[in-house]
Amino acid sequence: MKYVLLICDDETVSPTMEEIAADPAHQAFSAEVDRRGARLGGARLRPVANATTVRVRDGETLVSDGPFAETKDFIGGIDIIECANLDDAVELAARHPYASWGCIEVRPVWE
Repeated sequence: MKYVLLICDDETVSPTMEEIAADPAHQAFSAEVDRRGARLGGARLRPVANATTVRVRDGETLVSDGPFAETKDFIGGIDIIECANLDDAVELAARHPYASWGCIEVRPVWE
């Protein structure tokens, strides 16, 4: 079954791309995902300051900068994985470095 890991973090303390690339914990997580053959895709998202929110209300398109929610935790990236079941996906999510200071939301994909 396919799952999306929504990687949530506080952007004010988020590491740089270079720090992530050099971090042994991130390297170990990536190696484990590859070892399991679970990687289907993923990407780190740019900061919420670069976000645009689109809504349509009564036929009118409303565009605003940034996210709608007022919170310090934002989705900073996604990983798309394939696992046998939710327990395996949760086990893999628990290995993600961000799980120790942010959170990882595990969502099954409609297929």
